[in-house]
Amino acid sequence: MMNMQLFEMILMVSLGVATLAAAVVALVTRKTAVAMLSAGAISLFASVFFLVLASPDVAMTEAAIGAGLSTFLFFVILRKTENHAEK
Repeated sequence: MMNMQLFEMILMVSLGVATLAAAVVALVTRKTAVAMLSAGAISLFASVFFLVLASPDVAMTEAAIGAGLSTFLFFVILRKTENHAEK
């Protein structure tokens, strides 16, 4: 029992650090694609965090909408705006 609590604590701390690192990368990078991927990573880390907190429905929603659909839409919109800017 104690080992599982220790594992969960280490996992939560490492997820928090990874989320903060991805947020810093998203804020300081000059490349739009890197910032969008970092935002997707933040959402993916949040979904794992929700899974650890025993909320699988919220985790699946966050992974599907936050990490998947939002990141996909960001790239589609980026491609359309780049194509429009070239004309």
